[in-house]
Amino acid sequence: MARRTTSNSPGSSPGSAGSPGPRNRTPQPLPRRRRTVGDFVKAFLAFVALLVLLVGVPGALAVQIGWPLPSGAPTTEWLQQEITVDTFINVLTVVVWLAWAQFTACVLVEMKAALSGVGLPNRVPGAGPSQLLARQLVAALLLVGAAAASFTPGLSQLGQQLEGNQRPAVAAAAQQTPGGLLAQQQAQTAASAAALAEQAAEAAAHAEGGGAHASEDATKFYRIQPPEGRHHDSLWEVAERHLGDGRRYKEIYQLNKDRAQPDGSKLSEASLIRPGWIMEMPGDARGGELVEMPDEAPKVSPDVQRQISDYARTGGAQEQGRPGQQGAGRQDGGSGARDRDTAHISLPEQRPGQGHEQGRQGGQEHAAPAAGEGGGFGLPQALLGAPLLAAGLLGALGRRRRQALWQSALGAVGGRRGMEPPTPTGAAADAQDALLVGADPEGVRLLDRSLRGLAASLAGESRPLPTVYAAWMGGNGDLHLQLAQPAGRPPAPWQLGQDQTFWMLARADAERYEDVDTAAPYPGLVSLGTMDDSRLLLNLESVPGIVSLSGREQDRAGVFASVAAELATNGWSDRMTITLVGFGEDLTPLAPNRLRHLDDIEALVETMEAETRQRRGALGAAGHDSVLTGRTGPAQHTRWAPHLVLLAAEPSAEDAVTLAELAADASRLGIGYLVGTQSGDLPGAAWEMEITSEGKLLAPLLGLELDAQLLPVSQQRAVVELFTDADPDRDDDRPTPTPPFLVDISEQGRPAVYARLVGPYEIIGLDTPDGERSPLLHEALALLLLHREGVHPRVLSSALWPRGVTDDVRDALVERLRAWLGADPDGTPRLAADATGRLKLAKSVVSDLDVLRSLYHEATQGRGAGSRAVRGRLLTDALVLVRGPLLAERPEGRYGWLTHEIIDAQLPLLVADIGLALSAFHLEKDRAEKAIEALDAALGSAPADERLWHELLRATHATGDSDRLKRLAADLVARSGARGLPPRTEALLDELLPTWRSGVAAAG
Repeated sequence: MARRTTSNSPGSSPGSAGSPGPRNRTPQPLPRRRRTVGDFVKAFLAFVALLVLLVGVPGALAVQIGWPLPSGAPTTEWLQQEITVDTFINVLTVVVWLAWAQFTACVLVEMKAALSGVGLPNRVPGAGPSQLLARQLVAALLLVGAAAASFTPGLSQLGQQLEGNQRPAVAAAAQQTPGGLLAQQQAQTAASAAALAEQAAEAAAHAEGGGAHASEDATKFYRIQPPEGRHHDSLWEVAERHLGDGRRYKEIYQLNKDRAQPDGSKLSEASLIRPGWIMEMPGDARGGELVEMPDEAPKVSPDVQRQISDYARTGGAQEQGRPGQQGAGRQDGGSGARDRDTAHISLPEQRPGQGHEQGRQGGQEHAAPAAGEGGGFGLPQALLGAPLLAAGLLGALGRRRRQALWQSALGAVGGRRGMEPPTPTGAAADAQDALLVGADPEGVRLLDRSLRGLAASLAGESRPLPTVYAAWMGGNGDLHLQLAQPAGRPPAPWQLGQDQTFWMLARADAERYEDVDTAAPYPGLVSLGTMDDSRLLLNLESVPGIVSLSGREQDRAGVFASVAAELATNGWSDRMTITLVGFGEDLTPLAPNRLRHLDDIEALVETMEAETRQRRGALGAAGHDSVLTGRTGPAQHTRWAPHLVLLAAEPSAEDAVTLAELAADASRLGIGYLVGTQSGDLPGAAWEMEITSEGKLLAPLLGLELDAQLLPVSQQRAVVELFTDADPDRDDDRPTPTPPFLVDISEQGRPAVYARLVGPYEIIGLDTPDGERSPLLHEALALLLLHREGVHPRVLSSALWPRGVTDDVRDALVERLRAWLGADPDGTPRLAADATGRLKLAKSVVSDLDVLRSLYHEATQGRGAGSRAVRGRLLTDALVLVRGPLLAERPEGRYGWLTHEIIDAQLPLLVADIGLALSAFHLEKDRAEKAIEALDAALGSAPADERLWHELLRATHATGDSDRLKRLAADLVARSGARGLPPRTEALLDELLPTWRSGVAAAG
């Protein structure tokens, strides 16, 4: 049992431990934004630039060049004159005059829109960059003349002010980490942080309420614009245009959250807005698209005026539901919080620049639902917001699908199940898209290499691995390890962090790590959630006892499922056992070799008593103090693999005591326990956590309040469905899957656009795009061609920009791609969105891979199945299409998304099946040379397929040329290297050429 401490220990301050909240909750005065010298400088420079461009350029042309056009009508003699320097200068002058006229029109349009205060600026044809420059110059010029000299501070400014006040509190708590913290000091730190949070909530509510309590004369509104000739509007862009900072989109979201819109729907996600919606704006908003009621009501239509008036009346009801007024009084973290000596998990101090960098999604910030059920753009937020979990699931799913493909290769040639895995639909398709968007495989790779590199460096210095309680992954990619106690200076390139209990590795240093052959040092790390742009991974294996989790059953289930799924599929562990009790029977398909489900607590106690005795004996026999000292020696992945127990069912008092006794020595043995409890009072719990209905993970005595990482039941089912559909051993009555897209292979089916992907990338039927965007457009088209079922826009942006991109850049690319592909003769665009919003190509856009699949399908399951002549012709045509590997010679640094695909495994198998089928076709008529020719062609794209080599041996044997067969056997032996020939290949050679062993030895 953990020791208890009294509440009146020395050093405690009044109100720190006993009082429910801080003594002083008065909000600090908010700063008023005033015009700075920089604003005046920008305005002056903008005025000078406009003066030069609007007046200086035409003046210089008139004075220096004069009239550039001919004085009379052109004649034949004039057209036949020699082109001189003066002629060239005159032509260039005309071009400059036209550019000046276009820019002047842009300035006038932007000036009119900015001064009128209503409506979007008109688009000047063909003046994209010019209009953007004019908009920036006009905005800078009008900055000092606008009525925004004394902005009301928004939430973003409030957050910046409070951030400076909150950091010292967090840092102070972190500095006290060595040696542990007294419970009273921990409670005082938590109360101080809660006071700051409540102060921020009150100030935010006051700032938000000001717009509702004020008269309608001071209230401004914005109407979401339709995507006519432009990308879709977003709150980020609205905030950028009218508040000067896109990050202030949260203020607009909070002002309008859950208010009924004109179409009856409500704003529930900051990323989901629709044309025609009304947005109440902060008081300092400015710009030409705003409507100020009722003064400017005549400038809009009566319908819009009525909609705005109706919407304005819904603002008062928002006061009671504003975020920031809820939960501020929760100072103790729940009924389970008790004073006791325990480890303290602290947030690392922010490094310079941390917190200002966008995460993997770049500018795509979205407000996450409380319980993780919903998601932006129709995708589940629970998976979008869990990059390490998503990367593990995505990698495991890819391995499962490849396993299914290779197992299907052992079946009969033609028509076998598994060549085309089922295409996910519904919730499973959304889950797969969310995995593709949310996954951070690079983060997993760096974490794994960093931890193994640390273990190898410590082993080289004959130093033991320190006990690590937690790891923090910062928003800028830095990794912080929080140690249980000081362990000296870390090996380079690791550095000491804020104190002796933090080891820190910068991302730039982590990227220089190479793969090392050593055991994973901390396989029990698992993500729990985020705090201040940092992700916490708790090391369940190192906890000196049980970790308890209290809260509602459905909320606890989301945490347990997330922990189980990440532990089962993560990339920084070698091998482990995860025992699930009281839940998770359906999760075992994720990793059957890691996940084990037990029926009840009695079976768990029996199992863990035996394993605890076995591990104690093994450690004693090996002479190790703990599994950590064993892991720094030669890699023994299986002997010291961790065992993590996840018990969702609340144990009885007797069982809890038994588990506590088993867990007392668990951290030394590599065993961890996470146990659920309804009450929050679990005997023997070393660390106590609580999950709230709002999705917060609280551990006051550990100093934690996280946005929890959850895997709700609906997402569990969708993810499990992806794995069960890909199970190679699944025996069901489903029909043989057909290719996802069959083309008309007759002469009448000639496509409008034809892309060659099997081999070097070529496109026929389209002009090559000019400029540096051409590679990006080609890559986007390749992704769409490989996914005829459709590609979610967020999957497209995640594939092309894995480090993140804003929505407007993605939408601009889609529009360029749509314009490049054009339309069919009937006017149908060749790129369109389906009912789910996924981008799909028209049937007139075809790739050689589509044709290859269609030819093989028709040869084996269509017309070729009943006609030998047709089958031979179709198979021959298919093999001619194979020019090499998929997308050969692709630019380095691009097409990284192919690592998540299984097409790299599908294509060689497909080519091998075609070669085998064509070889059998020729051998039926004793045409051995033709069969050998077909097999050689297939081996060019599938050189590792053992089936092709077997058929090549048989075809060569059919020629009767024993010397040729000996040379082929020698070539096979040379290719196999030190591993030697596979057993089945050796057996075939023994049958066809009994003397092959002596012949190879003689040749050697």
